[in-house]
Amino acid sequence: METRKPIVYIVDDDKDLRTSLAWLLESVSVQAQYFAGAEEFLSQYDPRQPACLVLDVRMPETSGFQLQEILNQRGSTLPTIFVSAHGDIPMSVTAMKNGALDFVEKPYNPQQMIDRIQAALKTAVHAQADQQQRQNLQGKLALLTSREREVLMLVIDGKASKVIARELNISVKTVDVHRTKIKEKMGVTSIAMLVREVLHLPGEEPVRH
Repeated sequence: METRKPIVYIVDDDKDLRTSLAWLLESVSVQAQYFAGAEEFLSQYDPRQPACLVLDVRMPETSGFQLQEILNQRGSTLPTIFVSAHGDIPMSVTAMKNGALDFVEKPYNPQQMIDRIQAALKTAVHAQADQQQRQNLQGKLALLTSREREVLMLVIDGKASKVIARELNISVKTVDVHRTKIKEKMGVTSIAMLVREVLHLPGEEPVRH
């Protein structure tokens, strides 16, 4: 799969501020795309793109908080840095409670802003990698029969083939056949490798859904 270069989305109704931030980011080779409002951003936002969002709080029509709520309703994990010329503690608390990564008051220090954005982009890249890993594993798990999934769950619990055979009322030889099929379908050379992959999967354990 092609690795997409991360991007910074800037949503601010102040043209000078959004363009100056875009130029600042481009000066350190960070790709940026800016929008005058929430509607324009939403029409072009691609959730598959690793990115972070620099979002103004006060905007006409749709505020930054309202856009954050829309993204939350869509299940977005887009790391968001709020910016405001009229920031206060209650406002920043609201932003952070709703999932914002950071809250910055205007005017901001250019280098500090770059540092915060680069940290947000790292968060975005890691989140996308975790999501891709989860999707890949769930895609492989979907290839298993219900019996193979049962066997795998018991293997993950650390149970030996004899114990699994007794619990499922099947022969040990049948358990071993299932274990071989599981390895083939999941593309691993050992069950131990598969167990590590499942246990290290970020988020909930998929085989127990």
